[in-house]
Amino acid sequence: MSATPPASIELEGTSGPIAATSATDILDELRDSAMQSDLLLKHLAFEQAINPESPLVTGNKLTLLQNGPDTYRAMFAAIGSARDHINLETYIFDDDEIGTLFAELLIERQAAGVQVNIIYDSVGGLMTPNTFHDRLRESGIRVLEFNPINPLAGKKRQWLLNNRDHRRQLVIDGRTAFTGGINISASYASAPFGTKTRQRGRSARPAAGWRDTHLQIEGPAVAQFQHLFLDTWARQRGDPLAPRDYFPELEVRGSEIVRVIGSISQEPESQIYLTLISAIRHATANISLTIAYFAPDPQLLDVLKAAAVRGVNVQLILPSYSDSWPVFHVGRSYYTTLLKAGVEIHERQGAVMHAKTATIDGVWSTIGSTNLDWRSFLHNDEINAVILGREFAAQMDAMFAEDLAHSDPIELAAWQRRSVFLRIKERTARIGAYWL
Repeated sequence: MSATPPASIELEGTSGPIAATSATDILDELRDSAMQSDLLLKHLAFEQAINPESPLVTGNKLTLLQNGPDTYRAMFAAIGSARDHINLETYIFDDDEIGTLFAELLIERQAAGVQVNIIYDSVGGLMTPNTFHDRLRESGIRVLEFNPINPLAGKKRQWLLNNRDHRRQLVIDGRTAFTGGINISASYASAPFGTKTRQRGRSARPAAGWRDTHLQIEGPAVAQFQHLFLDTWARQRGDPLAPRDYFPELEVRGSEIVRVIGSISQEPESQIYLTLISAIRHATANISLTIAYFAPDPQLLDVLKAAAVRGVNVQLILPSYSDSWPVFHVGRSYYTTLLKAGVEIHERQGAVMHAKTATIDGVWSTIGSTNLDWRSFLHNDEINAVILGREFAAQMDAMFAEDLAHSDPIELAAWQRRSVFLRIKERTARIGAYWL
């Protein structure tokens, strides 16, 4: 965390590292397009310093996808256009109406000569029958179960039951990638109240859809997603993959700078955690976090409070109810200390909040699978995309404002009058925070 920002920003493009003069020209264009460029250059520098081995890749086109209907529509279109291969990594792949649509489309592309490779998590797939996966395998699709619950089913020497693959990524032909918080499940088939969408389906709870965020990436950064997928396949000792053009020559598709970060539980430190802590520590104007599962560790609490104390506008949008009551109440147990420090807390109404997003200073953004809890930072394999740029951050801020309009603020005085019953739930939930 004491990394010193470099004197110059290093960028990568379609053919690897970009020459210093060209990188300067790209940054000059960003400076010209923004009245205040100092914050962007500052966050670029600290982003590079925190992990120099993970490149900042320019030349990307990004599409922000809100909620399941729009995300599934974009995924179906991309899968249907696949010509070489499809790599899918997901925590949950349900055997329901949405899962069946995905399965049928993937089987159809496999029959058309497109190689489909799937990684699903064993715990996330507990409710999915083996017959569902067997059907995929029988079609020629390569299917790999991440850290099987049955210790005799895995190929690794260690049985790591608590290590789960919480990543969500879909890579099409090595040219298009998707990532975010959305699983393959009918739970996401409906959008929250007030959200415009052309598709409706079942909701996870009467009168409430699931609120989530996903991202579509086209351009050089897609290769980083591909590397992470193939690395997971190799670490899990999956059968050799069929030869395909997994790393095609990529073209510039836009101007967005993207850093792709994958964390694994066996690493001594979570790169996603370090990146987030660094961005919060160096925030100057505002921090906007939308988080499904909030069970912060002491350092995260400290940097959030410190940011608010030094005058940064820190806002959190958290669930008003959740599919995980222990994590829900762990998060609430920290409301008082955060509110006293000046952090603003809002609870999203009319939806099951499942998004994992952040924007900082109008220039730094992230979308991915990582929650702000111990499990994400210590026990899970996670994936996030960090985006450096004002144009995309403006879209993220607009999305945050929309969620804010559907949220209720938590006021300190009213919160301190909550019932003893709720306080007991919070204290009880904290006992197991490390394992939630």
